[in-house]
Amino acid sequence: MTKLGRAILYCRQVEKTAAFYERHFGYQVLNDPTDRIVELRSPGDGLVLLLHPAGKGQIQGQVQLKLVFDVADVPAMRAVLVESGVEVGPLHHANGYVFANLKDPSGNALSISGRAFR
Repeated sequence: MTKLGRAILYCRQVEKTAAFYERHFGYQVLNDPTDRIVELRSPGDGLVLLLHPAGKGQIQGQVQLKLVFDVADVPAMRAVLVESGVEVGPLHHANGYVFANLKDPSGNALSISGRAFR
């Protein structure tokens, strides 16, 4: 049996992106100066994010992967993010849950979603 444990995000603004996940989603930033990848440890047993500097040919913000953060109270989390200066889209109502979309400083697509709690 395997477990998805890590996801690599390619970004041009590695430090700013690391600070975003640390501040808004509780990730712990592990930055080894001898490694060009910055590791972000999830609070609890969640997915580890690896921030890798984007190459010249990589287009930032192209949606090929969307990170979904499970949130019990999506409207409250959205309000906290907006209050702290993060641009978050409107609330969407789906099959018994609510979600909202946003992007990190490198343009990677995110969602805060109540799907896990429906």
